Amino acid sequence: MLDKNKVMLGIAPIAWTNDDIPELGGENTFEQCISEMALSGFTGSEIGNKYPRDTKVLKKALELRGIRICNAWFSAFLTTKPQDETVAEFIKHRDFLYEMGAGVIGVAEQGHSIQGKTDLPVFDNKPAFTDEEWKRLAGGLEVFGRLAAEKGMIVAYHHHMGTGVQTLEEIDRLMSTTDPNLVHLLFDSGHLAFSGENPEKVLKKYINRVKHVHLKDIREDVLDKVKREKMSFLQGVREGVFTVPGDGMIDFVPLFKLLQDNNYSGWMVVEAEQDPAKANPFEYAVKARNYIREKTGL
Repeated sequence: MLDKNKVMLGIAPIAWTNDDIPELGGENTFEQCISEMALSGFTGSEIGNKYPRDTKVLKKALELRGIRICNAWFSAFLTTKPQDETVAEFIKHRDFLYEMGAGVIGVAEQGHSIQGKTDLPVFDNKPAFTDEEWKRLAGGLEVFGRLAAEKGMIVAYHHHMGTGVQTLEEIDRLMSTTDPNLVHLLFDSGHLAFSGENPEKVLKKYINRVKHVHLKDIREDVLDKVKREKMSFLQGVREGVFTVPGDGMIDFVPLFKLLQDNNYSGWMVVEAEQDPAKANPFEYAVKARNYIREKTGL
């Protein structure tokens, strides 16, 4: 069983309102989202597009419901834009999260990304970085890591479908070319399974670099359809390729055991973007919470 004094449970607002496809859950309010998070038994949240940016307003709303901010996605463009430009945006993002009490900054490189391209098949058009771009990415992430450390925070890299860091080979390259004290890993079970990797193998290999965990499951029949019909990443999301832990093809028990055996300390966040009209966010949040309780004792 995981240690409830070390492991905290959060859920991402992307199940209620989708940042990449704003019309999904467009009717769901910020207040409804965080109220249902709390009601379903979670104590942490990441940041969504409807969250107030005024930290006083946001803190008050969250504190009323016993919810804390644990992380927020940062889009880096280290491979395609001047480093200074991305660093300036990172500092603003860091300072916002620091004021909200978060300790982790999840970073994903969006240079050349096709994750938001609705007309490009995600498996046929995956970007690949040049050697020079890899150097810029690694160097820039270490700059981020030093800037995060100034505030007692850490950077956790988020591998993601449709980007240049998606496969185990690419994660290997990133991890081997960055300082482990500056660049950590955000482990995402769903994106690994989607890309054809074995989540257990990746977690076992990088357990000592993992500082933040995203729990999402994959519907195998929808994944097959995404491949067969050459769908884009966002088309796959609309079809329901992602779901909550325990509702898809991934066996989470070995993952939870690896985290337990290696004394993982930090957040586990359910992040399963679905169409709220097809998958009621509150219902699926409760389903996820019950599954995690059953399998981990948390």
